[in-house]
Parts: sequence; C-alpha cells; structure tokens
Amino acid sequence: MRRHLATVLLFALAACSQAPAPAPAASTNRSAVATSRAAAPAASIDLDRFAQEIDAFDAADRAAPPAAGGIVFVGSSTIRLWTSLAEDFPGLPVLNRGFGGSTFPEALHYLQRTVVRYHPRTVVVYEGDNDLVAGRTPNQIADDYRTFVRGVRDSLPAARIVFLAIKPSPSRWRLESQRLEANRLVRAIVSTNPNQIFVDVGTPMLGPSGRPRAELYRADSLHMTPAGYAIWRSTVAPVLK
Repeated sequence: MRRHLATVLLFALAACSQAPAPAPAASTNRSAVATSRAAAPAASIDLDRFAQEIDAFDAADRAAPPAAGGIVFVGSSTIRLWTSLAEDFPGLPVLNRGFGGSTFPEALHYLQRTVVRYHPRTVVVYEGDNDLVAGRTPNQIADDYRTFVRGVRDSLPAARIVFLAIKPSPSRWRLESQRLEANRLVRAIVSTNPNQIFVDVGTPMLGPSGRPRAELYRADSLHMTPAGYAIWRSTVAPVLK
C-alpha cells in the first residue's frame, strides 16, 4: 500500500513540473505589443515614385542646359514649392531641383541627376522632414546626410554644401523632439568641415510661445506661405553671396 501511494505521489509531482507556465497579465501583453510596434522598421520607400519629375528635369535640361558653376537647391516639396527662388536671389545662378515629397534616400538615389551633373559651386539641401514622418530616426537622417556629402565630394570636391535645418510645422509638432535631435546631429557633422554650412531656418519660424507661427503656413499647416519663404530668403541669402 505504501509503495502504491509513493508511486502515485511521484507521478503527481512529475505532472506539475511539466504544466505550462501561467500566461502573463493582460497589461504586460499590451506593453509588449506597444514596444514591438514602436521598434518596427519604417515601411520601405519607393525610390522611383517621383521618377516622372526627374524625367521632366531631364527634358528641361535638354531644352535649355543650365550653366555649370551655379547654385542647386535640392530637396522635398518645401524646395519644390519655392517658385520664387530666382526672384528671391536676383543675380545668382540658382536652380530649383526639389521634387515630390522626397526623403533623403530619394535625394541620394537621384543625386547624379539632380545635383552632380550640373557641377554646381554650391549645393543647398533640404531633407529630413518627410523622413521623420516615414519613421526614420534622427541618426538615420544624420547618416544619410554623411552619405550625401560623400556623394557630392566624390565628383565635386570643392563644392560648398548648405544644409537647411528641418523646419517646425504645426501639423508635425508631435515629431518636434525628433526634429530637434536630427538638426543637432547634422549641425555637429557640419561643424567639422569649413566647406559645409548649417542654416537654422526653423528658429525664426517660432513665435513667442515657442510654437510655429500660423501665418507662415498654408492651410495644411505644413507647407509655407510667401511670408514663410521671406524668412527663408533673408536667412539663406547671406550664405549664398
């Protein structure tokens, strides 16, 4: 009898040791899901989504080839929509090659066709704004800027590179801390090279409250009004002389 009871007890202990561990509390599961989502990589960017705009640049260049040694502005829609560029910098050979709502990977993809082939003396770049929205980090933006600089330097070692700070926008205020960090990282890179310039176009767009001034933005609270571009003109002009 005692031997039978001992055998039953041993089987019972073995069964307990093999039982599955209890499920974590619901709050722990929610936290893990949130962390997983936050760490998920941004969706890949279709590098050819604005190919028609680049093709249009090609056609324009064939019709009227720009002279070498000018000042090329390249970047996202903030540059593309700067339609008064020539009037804002009279007497300077400026060329607008902003396209779509581009990101740094796209600027790198089309670097030869939007910058290098013009052999400019100065390259003005505005990217990073849409990168943050796409989920790219400030460190990725800084790395892309380094790659951009290397791409320019490989063909144009003497060209000046002007980085326009990522601007604050009411519609993207949730990304303000990332914007500031991306600008800080790029400014640190620029500070190590006398042939690079960081232009803070963003701070003058903030009001006394520290928030973006509404009159500088269109109805979408993202793109700029002529008043916004007037600030950029006065901030950028001194570095183009």
